[in-house]
Amino acid sequence: MKDPREAKLAELLVKYSCHLEKGESCLINAVDIPDTMTAELVKAIYDAGGFPLVNKWSNYLERAMTEGATEESLKAWADADCYRMKQMDAFIGIRGIANTRELASVPEKNNLVSRFYTDPVHHRIRVPHTKWVVLRYPTPTMAMQAGMSTDEFEDYYYRVTTEVDYPAMDKAMQRAKKYLETVDRVHITSPGTDLSFSVKGLPWLPCSGQCNIPDGEIYSAPVKTSVNGTIAYNCCSTFNGHCFSSIRFRFENGRIVEAHSDSDELINQVLDVDEGARYVGEFALGCNPQITFPMDNTLFDEKIKGSFHFTPGNSYEDCDNGNKSANHWDLVRIQREDWGGGDIYMDDVLVRHNGVFVHPELKGLNFD
Repeated sequence: MKDPREAKLAELLVKYSCHLEKGESCLINAVDIPDTMTAELVKAIYDAGGFPLVNKWSNYLERAMTEGATEESLKAWADADCYRMKQMDAFIGIRGIANTRELASVPEKNNLVSRFYTDPVHHRIRVPHTKWVVLRYPTPTMAMQAGMSTDEFEDYYYRVTTEVDYPAMDKAMQRAKKYLETVDRVHITSPGTDLSFSVKGLPWLPCSGQCNIPDGEIYSAPVKTSVNGTIAYNCCSTFNGHCFSSIRFRFENGRIVEAHSDSDELINQVLDVDEGARYVGEFALGCNPQITFPMDNTLFDEKIKGSFHFTPGNSYEDCDNGNKSANHWDLVRIQREDWGGGDIYMDDVLVRHNGVFVHPELKGLNFD
């Protein structure tokens, strides 16, 4: 049955996130979502004067394509999709979560897909050259991850996606950006974490509904070889079909030289996909006031109020610290008092304590 909230979400994605203009083409990558949602996106694109293109996909088909993949087959697939992506002005990727373990038993193949399909199609073309937004669609699996009934989660989902004042969020982030771009040294402490690095000369990018829905982060990247110390993440993260927990890294001169989790073997396989996978491509502060708990879903968890994420892998072109990788793995540490607390110092000044911004130029990010 058609949910009337789908139309409001579609309008937000097309008009606000993608700023689609008359005559522009937009690819909808619809993965395990109902046709009603896809149809609302098509309608919103037509209403904006744009040209919709639909790619219907599923986690089940992704497993089939991955399981038998070779370097040659992936290059052929990527060549076709690179051509299509180059024709697009905008991209909306919306995915329903069905079986989160669909790819769990083929980690080596997942690494091949990352290198020979995801990297050329998405990292090299879609991200730098289209107006894009990616998001999840509410499913019973996501409700289970969140510890809610399906109806409760759908209400929560639409509240944190379509009822956020993104223009006000952007205004607060623009003020924070001016201060953050004066910063050189960052020092982060939490239980199991004592991490130092530089962000000198790198920009800070506000994320207020343009590239992700829900949104609520402002990100930069560390100077590639400046990271030293240890970090212990306190949110689980599924990558290549395995749900990693108790993730801990030790850095020397930017490189992860020691990695542990519930499976040391699997996490080191992820980090060994290429040289860049052991360096960090993003550092971001999470600040969506309505997202307060993790649910093993990156697009929600990385926006958690009072969190930060520190991302092994590829850096974005608009904040390029020189690190390139087929991976980009957003891993989250919550620093609120109820999650163990923690501090962030910038140039030896305390800017956030137990997840609450205390610096005058950053207090607006609390969204109180």
